[in-house]
Amino acid sequence: MSRRSMRLSLITALTATLASSVAFSASAEPVFNRIASFAVADNLPKDADAKAATSSEIITVSEDGNTLIYSDSPYGGIGFVDITDPKNPKAGGVLKVEGEPTSVAVAGKRVFAGVNTSESYVKPSGRLDVIDIASRKVEMSCDLGGQPDSVAVSPDKTFLAVAIENERDEDLNDGELPQLPAGNLVILNLKDGTPDCKTMKVVDMTGIAEVAPEDPEPEFVSINSKNEIAVTLQENNHIAIVDAASGKITAHFSAGTVDLDKIDTKKDGQIKFNGEMKNVAREPDTIKWVGDDRLLTANEGDYKGGSRGFTIFDKTGKVTYESGNTLEHKIAAHGHYPEKRNKKGVELEGAEVGRFGDTNYLFVASERGSMIGVYKDTGKDPEFVQLLPSGIGPEGVLAIPSRNLLVTANETDLGEDGAARSHVMIYELQDKAADYPQLVSELTEEGTPIAWGALSGLVADESKDGILYAVSDSAYFAAPTIYTIDANQKPAKITSALLVKRGKDAAQKIDLEGITTDGKGGFWLANEGDQKKLVPHAILNVNDKGEIKKEIALPEDLLKHQTRFGLEGITRTGEGDNETLWMVVQREWADDDKGTVKILSYNLKSEEWAAVSYPLDKKEKGWVGLSEITAHDGQLYIVERDNLIGNEAVNKRLYKVAMADLKPAKIGEKLPLVSKTLVYDFIPDLKKLNGFVPDKLEGFAIDKNGIGYVVTDNDGVDDSNGETQFFTVGKVSELKAK
Repeated sequence: MSRRSMRLSLITALTATLASSVAFSASAEPVFNRIASFAVADNLPKDADAKAATSSEIITVSEDGNTLIYSDSPYGGIGFVDITDPKNPKAGGVLKVEGEPTSVAVAGKRVFAGVNTSESYVKPSGRLDVIDIASRKVEMSCDLGGQPDSVAVSPDKTFLAVAIENERDEDLNDGELPQLPAGNLVILNLKDGTPDCKTMKVVDMTGIAEVAPEDPEPEFVSINSKNEIAVTLQENNHIAIVDAASGKITAHFSAGTVDLDKIDTKKDGQIKFNGEMKNVAREPDTIKWVGDDRLLTANEGDYKGGSRGFTIFDKTGKVTYESGNTLEHKIAAHGHYPEKRNKKGVELEGAEVGRFGDTNYLFVASERGSMIGVYKDTGKDPEFVQLLPSGIGPEGVLAIPSRNLLVTANETDLGEDGAARSHVMIYELQDKAADYPQLVSELTEEGTPIAWGALSGLVADESKDGILYAVSDSAYFAAPTIYTIDANQKPAKITSALLVKRGKDAAQKIDLEGITTDGKGGFWLANEGDQKKLVPHAILNVNDKGEIKKEIALPEDLLKHQTRFGLEGITRTGEGDNETLWMVVQREWADDDKGTVKILSYNLKSEEWAAVSYPLDKKEKGWVGLSEITAHDGQLYIVERDNLIGNEAVNKRLYKVAMADLKPAKIGEKLPLVSKTLVYDFIPDLKKLNGFVPDKLEGFAIDKNGIGYVVTDNDGVDDSNGETQFFTVGKVSELKAK
């Protein structure tokens, strides 16, 4: 049988037995798309605190491919998710254990969990719990003699290996190594899927690394088909290979260093890829075998290194591929660069290898950029395929080729702050176009991506189809920027960036939240003030070079009632004596009636301020406010939203107010209450990427053809998964409220 015939036969068989499997057309280039997300908090028992900290760190799957199993260290449990239908994952519950689970692996009907029970850093301890998947009960445990960090089962299911880290105290002596007792590697034999505690071999890993040879700090383990165990000694920037049968180290080598250029090295409120770092230790976290002869590492760093990339080694330690700054640049082009983490950049932590059909894929997870890099393994330099959006802080990555699935476990839980929870996310290899990104930037003349994020306002060009302008907010306080977006491409492209300046320097003390054209090649910008930070509530006029030519403060009679929730959008109507700017204030000020906010007007000719009162929808939780205003065809279109995310999000809506009915009153007088009409609910659109609904839908624009465009604010990837949704709702005149 030919190779092609064998492949088709395999696909046919999978389709018959697995409903989620798909066959790919010969002409298409399949890609991964997210098909579902599962909030780990949904696994909490009914009597548990709904805001209890949870996490999904390392993740595995039952051998039938139907049950995901993850470690949840903060909750102290092992979580289960039913993915019989991967597009509709269901809570499978969580098994509480004594201690902090750090890793999980499956063999047969059992899952093996490494559990940290350490009394202190100097008295580390831990065990291996053997859990029956069906009953969700601990059948037995093995004392591991130290703090486990990674568990792996051999491909032939004859043994398992555990990295015993005995981690350092980062607050002790500035985290300097060595800090004893030393960690090691533990090997346990398996018989019929059950470990024999008496067969435990302890592999001494001291004396081989150069950084702190007496304190190896084993981090992650991976096993190939030859029963060779690869181990990262992360803080020691070292890799060892151990023969499982004998327990002997057969090879070891330094992970080496990298010279990096065109990177952002300063935490200064702007993204500039003009820095460099020399001799950066890779300090790999996750390691995965690529076949039996090569090793893939995600070089997170944890001590003094972290090279922002991933590396492929052969078994002798020779580097066969180094990503350098390339993946970080791709992540930045997607708007996911974490400017506040410039020491280690996008910080790659997780990795996975999986063969889907004839293609061997490499997956690398960016913890701080919340993205998954997907590459084809060519045997030489890997071929970039795509970037996938993830939850916040992806750590575990799991390929399930038998079901055409990829899964990520995202550890960060911000529920206490009312933000996103930890999520497990599921992707499928599909014969269709990639759903993400919806917006990506082009390269500069220097060959680096146009850096962007935190898009907070949007306006369409008055004369060009599908050309829009967006502004960034105070997430990049040192580089307030106007971006040009070409929405005629898919994905839409950021083609240029215009720095907003006072004189020759970037303007300071501004927080741009709205933008509209001025009809003269420049823009009017809405600046949201904050009295405590000496940022004024104001509107700014900039020319086509980004220079501020006029700054107009809000009137004193209005400012005496101010809060920090100020201007969030701006639009322009009329000509000559009637040319007027309209602005929305996000939330109630002290002089507003409860449940109302102001729409302000400013006549550019008479320089008179006036306002109307706008009735907000009732809030269910959190708060409700305004995010954008756009004038079109005799109407003011207004974006109203709550500050809730995920399943709690209720209000992400578009309303309209008829211009003919607007009768603004002078500031200080009783403001007339306007009547609003619901036009559109954005939540169904915000769910299409199968992640969680973001809180900040902040930009809305209507182009000259009446097409409505929407953009969300990713907060500059600060306590955010970095996703920016940019999409069209079609002709606004044809929208119907549901």
